[in-house]
Amino acid sequence: MSIIEKVENLTLPIVALRGIVAFPAVTINFECTENEAVAAAKAIGVELAEAAEKTWGNALYACFDQRVEEKLIQPTFITMYPVEVSPLTKKSPVDPRLTERFELFICHSEIANAYSELNDPIDQRGRFMKQVEQRERGDDETEMLDEDFLTAMEYGMPPTGGMGIGIDRTVMLLTNNDTIREVILFPTMKPLAEG
Repeated sequence: MSIIEKVENLTLPIVALRGIVAFPAVTINFECTENEAVAAAKAIGVELAEAAEKTWGNALYACFDQRVEEKLIQPTFITMYPVEVSPLTKKSPVDPRLTERFELFICHSEIANAYSELNDPIDQRGRFMKQVEQRERGDDETEMLDEDFLTAMEYGMPPTGGMGIGIDRTVMLLTNNDTIREVILFPTMKPLAEG
């Protein structure tokens, strides 16, 4: 049987909701409030990062990250990530809480990430400011405020998009390795041999 026998294409909100189906008393849906979404996530043991804002999008992403991602074996495209976790991505015209982004997962691993780049400097500045606030709350992985990038956007940035494919994770998949350390090419990233 081929590993790419069936490729699924699912939106993150739908797949996150599927991941909590085993908890029928919990409801995160498109109409629930920020507080209801965070409470629903907590009810199934999903914790939001300490530095993260307590929002519908962060609750939804936390459910996906902690309950669903590890179950993605078949090649699966997850689309429409929340704005909170996609600071450089255009908003979806269908739902402004979501973005035009997808990730490809195979065998529990993210293989590719792609999105339509945000080219609205006002929206981008607002998102960068949210990232600065999050960094001040202790999240070192957030984007930095980049005035040069914003200035370039203000001059006029055409619609763009792109995709990044993780070569290391692809090699893990092809060589049937469970850890990235087994395939990484940079010796400084590998643990030193003991003895």
